Amino acid sequence: MKKNTNPEKSLFGNFSEPDRLYIDKALAIVGEIVDDPRYYRPKGIEVATILMEFNVDLNTILAAILSDPRLTKFNLLPHIKEQFGETVAALVKDVNWLNTIAIYSLDMTDQPNQSEILRRMLLSMTQDVRAVLIKLAYRIKRLGVLPKESYEMRRFIAQETLDIYAPIANRMGIHQLKWELEDMAFRYLKPQSYLHIAKSLNDNRIERENCINRFIDTLKTTLAADNINAAIYGRPKHIYSIWKKMQRKQLGIDELYDLLAVRVIVDNLTACYTTLGIVHSLWQTIPKEFDDYIANPKENGYQSLHTVIIDPDGRRIEVQIRTQEMHDFAEFGVAAHWSYKEGGKHDAAVEKSISSLRKLLEEKDDDDTLSEHFRNELFHDRVYVLTPKGKLIDLVKNSTPLDFAYAIHSEIGHRCRGAKVNGRIVPLTYPLKSGEQVEILTTKEGGPNRNWIDPNLGYLKSANAISKVKGWFKSQQEGQNIAAGKAILDKESQRLGIKTPNLAELAKHFHQPDTNQLLEFIGRGDINPRQLAAFFKIPELETVKPKNPPKKPASKTGVSVDGIHQVLTTIARCCTPVPGDDIIGFISLKKGIIIHNKKCPNVLDLNHDQQSRLIDVAWGEESNSYFVPIAIKAYSTRNLLSDVSQLLAEEKIHVSNAAMDTHTEGYAQLKMTIQVKNTDQLSRTLKKLGCLPNVIDVKRNI
Repeated sequence: MKKNTNPEKSLFGNFSEPDRLYIDKALAIVGEIVDDPRYYRPKGIEVATILMEFNVDLNTILAAILSDPRLTKFNLLPHIKEQFGETVAALVKDVNWLNTIAIYSLDMTDQPNQSEILRRMLLSMTQDVRAVLIKLAYRIKRLGVLPKESYEMRRFIAQETLDIYAPIANRMGIHQLKWELEDMAFRYLKPQSYLHIAKSLNDNRIERENCINRFIDTLKTTLAADNINAAIYGRPKHIYSIWKKMQRKQLGIDELYDLLAVRVIVDNLTACYTTLGIVHSLWQTIPKEFDDYIANPKENGYQSLHTVIIDPDGRRIEVQIRTQEMHDFAEFGVAAHWSYKEGGKHDAAVEKSISSLRKLLEEKDDDDTLSEHFRNELFHDRVYVLTPKGKLIDLVKNSTPLDFAYAIHSEIGHRCRGAKVNGRIVPLTYPLKSGEQVEILTTKEGGPNRNWIDPNLGYLKSANAISKVKGWFKSQQEGQNIAAGKAILDKESQRLGIKTPNLAELAKHFHQPDTNQLLEFIGRGDINPRQLAAFFKIPELETVKPKNPPKKPASKTGVSVDGIHQVLTTIARCCTPVPGDDIIGFISLKKGIIIHNKKCPNVLDLNHDQQSRLIDVAWGEESNSYFVPIAIKAYSTRNLLSDVSQLLAEEKIHVSNAAMDTHTEGYAQLKMTIQVKNTDQLSRTLKKLGCLPNVIDVKRNI
């Protein structure tokens, strides 16, 4: 018989003749390389042999062959694109990147979050999910040649496999690769433990197989007699998973009962429970080991019946019973399955994307559309970048260097003045891309710029970073107001020749929760010097009255102009000041002196000539009432108007008008004008209104 001189041809015999021509062309490209006998890294043809077991398509095989690391130095991508098409060229580019990326460090073993970010980064930056499958096959081959590497390299590659690539294989549902990756990596990390378990399994292999076969034969015969269609097979246990269970339960291998395990797949839910009853009737069971995950699914959605029986020889056998649909979900539902195994979160994008991989392996006619789904869906809203020390940072898509700075630390963000990406200076609005290394340039002192929180300028994308900037400005403003309030209080005390008052007593008088709030209100003018003087009751502030004062006609507003009460004054409608407010008079042409709040926008916007018509005014002693417009924002209109009206009635406050608006965002706004005597009464009323159910905000309209 003639010996086969072309093993590659027989290897790819399942492909059509036209497809094999493409494979031959790819092999010819690799064959032109002079193979260095010292070269022991994985080769593309070796990786292709692994992938054949998964019934992959032609493009995957071609990409595996052409991703041979020996080809990377020849810059063949343009040639590959011309000879084999864009899909193959893109796959080769992705695999080459995955084969050369050097972000992992052994420190990540103790930093699960960093490992997870790296896994997500690898998946997010891969344009076609088949490239990940090829990379996993390369890693299998890489582990196979580790004995030729140094001890340090063996440890590094093995640990990286356990931390990064085995979990990726697991979430992709490629359990055959997952188990092989774990066992091979474990062999290099803990060789003695590996050999001990392997020897124990080998010594008992025949005995275990006979035990399982007897159980299967008995159960098959009984189920067939009851017309229950079932697929029954032994469930293999892998060395790494056995070792993990030994560590978790602190047991020796001889004490692990579930080294013997059987899985039963039936047609429907009724058959699950019928089969369970038959199993329990044929063998002795261990009640505490029974779990009904069908009636009570695990959080990840996993469903199955688990029970443990004792065979006639006293051996324990774990039995899992489920429908085909449950089995498919358990084995291939991926997103839910890896959430349970790794403690991650269910991610619909991952589930869709891994589903694309399976379709690519099964349906080879429309792979371009499926690949596009992978690119668009998997982690589409995230970007993964590195610090100069190699730490991975997970950010929202389109994040800027400024977002990165705040993700590192609030102070780094506040003092950020520039950034380098991959060693190049970039604007702070530069949108970061996955895989880039970012270095922040800071000043020793300083704070953020208000432009950073302007959404139109594009400095910040992260809500968390924006919140930190707003918080900084708020704290600065509060600090400045507190300092100003303390200075005003000290100045007034000195001017009046009295000791600084008890702040706690003063805060209580002005209905403030603490002394800092009191000082802030004084600093920003909400509590003015005249109100402080009223609290102190300083007689020197009172106007010295003559013994026989002439009667003074009350002004219309209770306001005196330069100490004169007879002047015609009118309260401005734009800001409606009330006693307690700082006020200023404006000399009008027809209405006398119009009294404004000093903070009124119309006063602040006066031009130079108009400012000359301003005049000092002060509140008199008359007891008048004043109309003040207020606005109440609430989550719901239910009972809002009646609750507000009842509270105002209890406070003996008259309402002159009210109007309610309902907004599409789901909240309502009640605008009304109320009649009060002074700012104390107004402040007290607004606070009480703010405590009503569903009220978001209450404010005075100025």
